[in-house]
Amino acid sequence: MTRLHEVNQLGQSIWYDNIRRALLEQGDLQALIEQGVTGVTSNPTIFEKAIVGSSDYDADLRRIPAGQPVGAVYEALVLDDIRHTADLLRPVYTRTDGADGYVSLEVSPALAHNTAGTIAEAQRLFAALDRPNVMIKIPATPAGIPAITATIAAGINVNVTLIFAVKQYQAVLEAYMRGLELLIEQGGDPARVASVASFFVSRVDSSVDQALTQRGRTDLAGMAGIANAKVAYAHFRESVNSPRRQVLAARGARVQRPLWASTGVKNPDYSDTLYVDNLIGPDTVNTMPPAALDLFLDHGSVAATLEQHLDEARAHLDRLADAGIDLEAITDTLLDEGVAAFAQSFESLMAGIATKRRQLPAEQPEPLEEMPA
Repeated sequence: MTRLHEVNQLGQSIWYDNIRRALLEQGDLQALIEQGVTGVTSNPTIFEKAIVGSSDYDADLRRIPAGQPVGAVYEALVLDDIRHTADLLRPVYTRTDGADGYVSLEVSPALAHNTAGTIAEAQRLFAALDRPNVMIKIPATPAGIPAITATIAAGINVNVTLIFAVKQYQAVLEAYMRGLELLIEQGGDPARVASVASFFVSRVDSSVDQALTQRGRTDLAGMAGIANAKVAYAHFRESVNSPRRQVLAARGARVQRPLWASTGVKNPDYSDTLYVDNLIGPDTVNTMPPAALDLFLDHGSVAATLEQHLDEARAHLDRLADAGIDLEAITDTLLDEGVAAFAQSFESLMAGIATKRRQLPAEQPEPLEEMPA
């Protein structure tokens, strides 16, 4: 029994925000699953570090025939990893009857402002991966919101990413429920679809703290991220108890669980398990990067904290506004920066793959043994 198992008993799943070939082939991910990890998330930055920043994929890069477009090479590498990860998580998926055990893959960041392109890409990737426990990640941009509805309506699991604002999260909740309603209208089974809404935490604190420092109000620092998440979770609970949601539940539809993302602590003055300890609650997921997971396993606190001090959380957001902090403007900027950062990582990944392909010698065929005379 680890802390991850204890958190799971409180209704929260712990996912691993990292993926690379060595984790899959050397048994590291399987060991994490045994410790209580029940899902995996990826993004372009993670794959950039994995493919370009390690030698894990060099053998495959040598084997792929010359002349293949770099995008095709990328997919040959990444889709194999996602399938392998899904297979490792399949026992979790089976044991939880499809409630958990998912791995996520993001649509191209170049499509963040293209609704039709996002829908088509989500359908193509989900079909290519051909695993029931795969989620397709779609950013919660203005163009992404209708794509989420259409993708859910098509019976595809979705991880909605880059959520920073409560108002943005409410739009995601609406997109998910409308997608389920359309799926039902078309004769689909909502019980076969799962979704999470990835709400980012530490990046909110980083930006708000910077604004507070400029105003000489450091007394309010370090609390915006958790307060923002707690208020968002309150909206989730309201949606779960709504008559509309009850109609969907009667048809077997799952809730769209809030997923706490960006949970690694960036400020050394804060507790190094701050964004895990304070956001534990039912029907949620926390996806942790490697360092955050190790720290929590070592000395994290396990308690049902998410629904505590909600009034204080709301009051804190009011105090920020009184101090001149425009949280909506900050979260709008964070969304723009998040989209741009993933796009840059994706471009760097494509360039890095192309460079490696040029530098790595092609795999040579084994020489034929000479037959005896």
